[in-house]
Amino acid sequence: MPLKCGIIGLTNVGKTTIFNCISNTKAQATNFAFSTNKSNMGIVAVPDDRLFVLEKMVKAAKVVPATIEIVDIPGLAKGASKGEGIGNAFLGDIRQTDAVIHVLRCFDDANLAHVEGSIDPVRDKEIIDFELQVKDLEQVEKKLQKVEKLAATGDKDAKKTADILKQYKNHIESFQNVRTINVSEEDKKTVKDLCLLTEKPVLYVCNVDADSAVNGNEYVKKFEESIKNEDAEMLVIAGALESEIAELDNPDDRLAFLKDVGLTEPSVNKLVRSAYKLLKLKTFFTAGPKEAHAWTIKEGMNAQQSAGVIHSDLERGFIRAEVMKYADFVELGSEVACKEKGKLSIEGKTYIVDDGDILNIRFNV
Repeated sequence: MPLKCGIIGLTNVGKTTIFNCISNTKAQATNFAFSTNKSNMGIVAVPDDRLFVLEKMVKAAKVVPATIEIVDIPGLAKGASKGEGIGNAFLGDIRQTDAVIHVLRCFDDANLAHVEGSIDPVRDKEIIDFELQVKDLEQVEKKLQKVEKLAATGDKDAKKTADILKQYKNHIESFQNVRTINVSEEDKKTVKDLCLLTEKPVLYVCNVDADSAVNGNEYVKKFEESIKNEDAEMLVIAGALESEIAELDNPDDRLAFLKDVGLTEPSVNKLVRSAYKLLKLKTFFTAGPKEAHAWTIKEGMNAQQSAGVIHSDLERGFIRAEVMKYADFVELGSEVACKEKGKLSIEGKTYIVDDGDILNIRFNV
């Protein structure tokens, strides 16, 4: 799937440390502002216990998890929209993502200077929001200028588009993110081509010290209060601690480490699952002796489109999909039992695939 999440935030907030915990690509983390001039991209496996249950049930030779792309975008700074810290290039990288994970620093460390001189996640969020809003305003104003010229000639469609763009302009000039604007889905199509930065769905991550991994701290409480009216999820992750856990090869050692600090699983697993949800992605499974495979689809995709995720031939020659619900398969124990109990359905190309569906595609090319 082409959809991807970008990790953003001010410099020195721990973005790259968190990226390294979840990604197959290890990026260099330093204590210096503007220490890198490129974004790092990694393919991340989505933790899903259902896949390993299926592996055992069908005695699969291998397991293939669902994946998403995560982009670690170098730290931004005040003035990024005007090119500070080669910010324009990084803002362009954000534009290419479908959702953003905004990391906020919520820990003290005398050896790691904060670019603004003090720890204040609420202020840091406002800085990033402002820089993104400035770029969005530039995009909206450019399009508005073109549309207003057409509207002046009497073009009614252009007049309507200009009115919508003015709503966006006023909203951004009020220091509001585009994702919070109250317009119809139809009107939102007016700015779709602009890929506005503050329109992207966001997940906030409060990066804390090890002692605050379970319950957070005062910085987290202050930040949580500041976003209480936003329709956004917030996670608490101890980046440095997660980094230590990720370096342990033995699963038992990891489990013991997690237990010692009061966690049941690495918090970055929750982050990946939340990012997956943020991108409006779902998982369906194929399972057999060769492999248990989790496939990623966009929310709302039908059976024929989902078959194409496996292979284009399956979409082109689609006949039908044999569908079992994960819960039914696990409860009854086999495909044969699902058939006997009427829990295996035959679906056509328009069937909307649900998260956790187990599919067997019948096709002919």
